[in-house]
Amino acid sequence: MSFSLLGLSPAFLKLLEAEGYAKPTPIQNQVIPVVIANKDVLGIAKTGSGKTASYVLPILHRLEQTAVSTYREPTVLVLVPTRELADQVQQVFQTFIPALTGQPTCLAVYGGVSINTQMQAIGKADIVVATPGRLLDLLEKNAVRLSSIATLVLDEADKMLNLGFKEEVDRILALLPPRRQNLLFSATLSDDLSQFQQLILNAPQVIKIAAETNDIELIHQLAYLVSEEKKGPLLRYLIKHGDLKQVLVFASSTLKADAITHKLLKNRIHAAAVHSKLGQQTRCFTLQQFKAGQLRVLVTTDLLARGIDIEFLPCVINYELPRSPKDYLHRIGRTGRAESTGDAISLVSPEEMDHFKVIQKKMGIRVKILSGDQIDVQGY
Repeated sequence: MSFSLLGLSPAFLKLLEAEGYAKPTPIQNQVIPVVIANKDVLGIAKTGSGKTASYVLPILHRLEQTAVSTYREPTVLVLVPTRELADQVQQVFQTFIPALTGQPTCLAVYGGVSINTQMQAIGKADIVVATPGRLLDLLEKNAVRLSSIATLVLDEADKMLNLGFKEEVDRILALLPPRRQNLLFSATLSDDLSQFQQLILNAPQVIKIAAETNDIELIHQLAYLVSEEKKGPLLRYLIKHGDLKQVLVFASSTLKADAITHKLLKNRIHAAAVHSKLGQQTRCFTLQQFKAGQLRVLVTTDLLARGIDIEFLPCVINYELPRSPKDYLHRIGRTGRAESTGDAISLVSPEEMDHFKVIQKKMGIRVKILSGDQIDVQGY
């Protein structure tokens, strides 16, 4: 299938080719024509499947076909759970906006940065990508009105519900026009999400893209059974001994992420942490460094387990296991993308072994486990 058969205007086709989009992904192939037809969508697809472009392209196509509103109010609202995802979605919009003659403006708003600049800019934005809390702050300050919203997108909706955004989202929904297009995207379909989507979607087209079985097969998984006190030296051994160049390390808390980073730096391994306790400017700069290959190790929490696309990431290391098997899959899914292979290594303490068995059972895959305590990590 080609993008030319999906109903997009020719201007997009040139830009798609220039940006390296050879052919639509399965989610793009199914979602784009439905959104162009102004129907509601419930899209279930894993992170990294191309779902952001699947709604960005048809939304921009429809904006090009629609007369500009007399009032300077946003007509498109995208709600996301994290600041990083807000920036990422805005970047995709900015990539394709040059194809439009009208040149609509897209603004990402979220907490952690000054609200004053956002207050000045949001009234002129056609498309707003927002975390729920900051959008409510701006609404309370009368910086923006939502009475002209024609299209609402909830991206990573399941994560928003898990993070407790439902009450905030409900408050925002109450301020939107009843007649609008609703697009809801999620990596999974839970009972909570099913009830939620029934409240906001009108006769939706349900599009579910099953994960390719070979997706996880592209990831070479390995685990080390190691005592808790030896995890740090073993991590540094694996990075140095294996000459690993771009490693994403997952920790269970911001405190632990900072401690791991401190030890890596002390042992002359170029590392930095990204987590919710850091300022947005620091988070963005560090993530950009890592994506560009200028940072050897990025230590994070489950903040970056979903919604962040890092192409061709070679290695993910679980310093500690996540609480749920689903989160484990999201973590290791940062590697083995774009048909490239990747390594996922887990450091498993004896206390975590029962939980790791549950994770393997849920995956339907048996992971090879080596003894980390037998490796000589002296000097690391």
